[in-house]
Amino acid sequence: MSTSLSQDAIAQLFLEARTHNDWQDKDVPDDLLEKVWDMARWAPTSMNCCPARITFVKSSEAKEKLVACLSEGNVKKTLAAPVTAIIAMDMRFFTNLPRLFPSFPGAAEMFESTPDLSDETAFRNSTLQGAYFLLACRAVGLDCGPMSGFDKSKVDDAFFKDSTFKSNFLMNIGYGDKAGLYDRGPRPAFDEVCNVI
Repeated sequence: MSTSLSQDAIAQLFLEARTHNDWQDKDVPDDLLEKVWDMARWAPTSMNCCPARITFVKSSEAKEKLVACLSEGNVKKTLAAPVTAIIAMDMRFFTNLPRLFPSFPGAAEMFESTPDLSDETAFRNSTLQGAYFLLACRAVGLDCGPMSGFDKSKVDDAFFKDSTFKSNFLMNIGYGDKAGLYDRGPRPAFDEVCNVI
Protein backbone atom coordinates (compact mmCIF):
# COMPACT_ATOMS: atom_id res chain seq x y z
CA MET A 1 0.00 0.00 0.00
CA SER A 2 1.32 3.45 -0.93
CA THR A 3 1.97 6.01 1.77
CA SER A 4 1.77 9.78 1.56
CA LEU A 5 4.92 11.73 0.70
CA SER A 6 6.45 13.92 3.38
CA GLN A 7 5.22 17.49 3.61
CA ASP A 8 8.65 18.65 2.43
CA ALA A 9 8.38 16.49 -0.71
CA ILE A 10 4.86 17.74 -1.42
CA ALA A 11 6.08 21.32 -1.02
CA GLN A 12 8.98 20.72 -3.44
CA LEU A 13 6.74 19.19 -6.09
CA PHE A 14 3.67 21.40 -5.75
CA LEU A 15 3.16 23.92 -2.96
CA GLU A 16 6.44 25.85 -3.18
CA ALA A 17 7.45 25.02 -6.76
CA ARG A 18 7.36 27.94 -9.18
CA THR A 19 7.57 28.58 -12.91
CA HIS A 20 10.98 30.19 -13.43
CA ASN A 21 11.99 32.81 -15.99
CA ASP A 22 15.44 33.74 -14.64
CA TRP A 23 18.23 31.20 -14.28
CA GLN A 24 21.45 30.72 -12.37
CA ASP A 25 24.57 30.15 -14.46
CA LYS A 26 24.81 26.51 -13.40
CA ASP A 27 25.08 23.52 -15.71
CA VAL A 28 22.58 20.68 -15.79
CA PRO A 29 24.63 17.56 -16.58
CA ASP A 30 23.38 15.08 -19.15
CA ASP A 31 23.40 12.24 -16.63
CA LEU A 32 20.93 14.17 -14.46
CA LEU A 33 18.61 14.59 -17.44
CA GLU A 34 18.88 10.86 -18.03
CA LYS A 35 18.03 10.21 -14.37
CA VAL A 36 14.94 12.43 -14.70
CA TRP A 37 13.77 10.51 -17.77
CA ASP A 38 14.38 7.19 -16.03
CA MET A 39 11.87 8.34 -13.41
CA ALA A 40 9.32 9.96 -15.71
CA ARG A 41 9.14 7.07 -18.17
CA TRP A 42 7.28 4.88 -15.66
CA ALA A 43 4.27 7.19 -15.46
CA PRO A 44 1.10 5.94 -17.19
CA THR A 45 -0.05 6.61 -20.74
CA SER A 46 -3.06 5.09 -22.47
CA MET A 47 -2.23 1.63 -23.79
CA ASN A 48 1.37 2.33 -22.69
CA CYS A 49 1.70 4.24 -25.96
CA CYS A 50 4.54 6.53 -24.75
CA PRO A 51 4.49 8.98 -27.70
CA ALA A 52 6.67 11.70 -26.12
CA ARG A 53 10.08 12.44 -27.60
CA ILE A 54 12.33 14.94 -25.85
CA THR A 55 15.11 16.94 -27.48
CA PHE A 56 17.39 18.71 -24.99
CA VAL A 57 18.68 21.95 -26.46
CA LYS A 58 21.93 22.88 -24.71
CA SER A 59 24.57 24.03 -27.19
CA SER A 60 24.82 27.66 -28.32
CA GLU A 61 24.25 26.59 -31.91
CA ALA A 62 21.07 24.67 -31.05
CA LYS A 63 19.83 27.51 -28.81
CA GLU A 64 20.22 30.03 -31.63
CA LYS A 65 18.26 27.72 -33.92
CA LEU A 66 15.49 27.48 -31.33
CA VAL A 67 15.45 31.20 -30.56
CA ALA A 68 14.59 31.91 -34.19
CA CYS A 69 11.32 30.04 -33.59
CA LEU A 70 10.28 31.80 -30.36
CA SER A 71 8.01 34.71 -29.59
CA GLU A 72 9.98 37.73 -28.40
CA GLY A 73 8.97 37.30 -24.77
CA ASN A 74 10.56 33.84 -24.59
CA VAL A 75 13.96 34.66 -26.11
CA LYS A 76 15.89 36.05 -23.13
CA LYS A 77 14.86 33.39 -20.63
CA THR A 78 15.50 30.59 -23.12
CA LEU A 79 19.01 31.85 -23.89
CA ALA A 80 19.69 32.07 -20.14
CA ALA A 81 18.35 28.60 -19.27
CA PRO A 82 20.97 25.82 -19.16
CA VAL A 83 18.61 23.48 -21.03
CA THR A 84 15.45 23.83 -23.06
CA ALA A 85 13.48 20.64 -23.61
CA ILE A 86 11.39 20.35 -26.74
CA ILE A 87 8.57 18.06 -25.67
CA ALA A 88 7.51 16.48 -28.93
CA MET A 89 5.36 13.55 -30.01
CA ASP A 90 6.04 10.77 -32.44
CA MET A 91 3.02 10.78 -34.72
CA ARG A 92 3.73 7.13 -35.53
CA PHE A 93 4.09 6.10 -31.90
CA PHE A 94 1.85 3.12 -32.61
CA THR A 95 4.59 1.26 -34.48
CA ASN A 96 6.07 0.53 -31.03
CA LEU A 97 2.85 -0.90 -29.60
CA PRO A 98 3.61 -4.55 -30.44
CA ARG A 99 6.51 -4.23 -27.96
CA LEU A 100 5.00 -1.75 -25.49
CA PHE A 101 1.44 -3.11 -25.36
CA PRO A 102 1.54 -6.75 -26.53
CA SER A 103 -1.77 -7.58 -24.83
CA PHE A 104 -3.60 -5.86 -27.74
CA PRO A 105 -2.12 -7.39 -30.92
CA GLY A 106 -4.16 -5.19 -33.29
CA ALA A 107 -3.41 -1.85 -31.64
CA ALA A 108 -0.91 -0.61 -34.24
CA GLU A 109 -3.28 -1.36 -37.11
CA MET A 110 -6.15 0.34 -35.26
CA PHE A 111 -4.22 3.61 -34.92
CA GLU A 112 -2.81 3.35 -38.45
CA SER A 113 -6.34 3.19 -39.85
CA THR A 114 -7.80 5.98 -37.65
CA PRO A 115 -5.57 9.07 -38.01
CA ASP A 116 -7.82 11.34 -35.92
CA LEU A 117 -7.66 8.93 -32.98
CA SER A 118 -3.92 8.51 -33.46
CA ASP A 119 -3.28 12.28 -33.49
CA GLU A 120 -5.45 12.86 -30.44
CA THR A 121 -3.74 10.02 -28.57
CA ALA A 122 -0.27 11.33 -29.43
CA PHE A 123 -1.14 14.85 -28.27
CA ARG A 124 -2.91 13.87 -25.06
CA ASN A 125 -0.32 11.38 -23.91
CA SER A 126 2.78 13.38 -24.85
CA THR A 127 1.30 16.26 -22.86
CA LEU A 128 0.85 13.94 -19.89
CA GLN A 129 4.40 12.70 -20.28
CA GLY A 130 5.69 16.28 -20.40
CA ALA A 131 3.90 17.00 -17.11
CA TYR A 132 5.33 13.84 -15.54
CA PHE A 133 8.76 14.94 -16.76
CA LEU A 134 8.31 18.35 -15.11
CA LEU A 135 7.50 16.69 -11.78
CA ALA A 136 10.51 14.38 -12.12
CA CYS A 137 12.70 17.45 -12.71
CA ARG A 138 11.36 19.03 -9.54
CA ALA A 139 11.89 15.77 -7.63
CA VAL A 140 15.67 15.93 -8.29
CA GLY A 141 15.93 19.63 -7.41
CA LEU A 142 15.64 21.18 -10.86
CA ASP A 143 13.39 24.12 -11.67
CA CYS A 144 11.23 24.37 -14.79
CA GLY A 145 9.62 26.97 -16.98
CA PRO A 146 7.15 25.38 -19.41
CA MET A 147 6.27 27.55 -22.40
CA SER A 148 4.02 28.02 -25.35
CA GLY A 149 4.87 31.07 -27.45
CA PHE A 150 6.71 29.50 -30.35
CA ASP A 151 6.09 28.74 -34.00
CA LYS A 152 5.45 25.00 -34.12
CA SER A 153 6.03 24.70 -37.85
CA LYS A 154 9.40 26.46 -37.53
CA VAL A 155 10.46 24.23 -34.61
CA ASP A 156 9.40 21.12 -36.48
CA ASP A 157 11.27 22.22 -39.59
CA ALA A 158 14.40 23.17 -37.64
CA PHE A 159 14.59 20.10 -35.39
CA PHE A 160 12.37 17.35 -36.78
CA LYS A 161 12.50 17.70 -40.55
CA ASP A 162 12.10 14.36 -42.35
CA SER A 163 10.98 12.68 -39.12
CA THR A 164 7.62 11.66 -37.69
CA PHE A 165 7.98 13.99 -34.69
CA LYS A 166 5.93 17.13 -34.02
CA SER A 167 6.53 19.63 -31.24
CA ASN A 168 4.01 19.95 -28.41
CA PHE A 169 5.50 22.45 -25.92
CA LEU A 170 8.83 23.75 -24.62
CA MET A 171 10.28 23.71 -21.13
CA ASN A 172 13.29 25.57 -19.81
CA ILE A 173 15.17 23.57 -17.18
CA GLY A 174 17.87 24.51 -14.70
CA TYR A 175 18.34 26.13 -11.32
CA GLY A 176 16.01 29.08 -11.08
CA ASP A 177 16.94 32.50 -9.78
CA LYS A 178 14.27 33.32 -7.20
CA ALA A 179 14.98 37.04 -7.53
CA GLY A 180 13.21 36.97 -10.89
CA LEU A 181 9.98 35.40 -9.69
CA TYR A 182 6.68 37.22 -10.02
CA ASP A 183 4.26 37.32 -7.13
CA ARG A 184 2.45 34.02 -7.11
CA GLY A 185 -0.94 34.16 -8.76
CA PRO A 186 -4.03 32.70 -7.09
CA ARG A 187 -5.50 29.36 -8.09
CA PRO A 188 -9.17 28.34 -8.15
CA ALA A 189 -10.50 26.68 -5.00
CA PHE A 190 -11.96 23.18 -5.00
CA ASP A 191 -15.57 24.34 -5.06
CA GLU A 192 -14.90 26.66 -8.01
CA VAL A 193 -13.71 23.98 -10.40
CA CYS A 194 -14.57 20.59 -8.92
CA ASN A 195 -17.87 18.75 -8.66
CA VAL A 196 -18.50 15.49 -6.82
CA ILE A 197 -21.63 13.74 -8.15
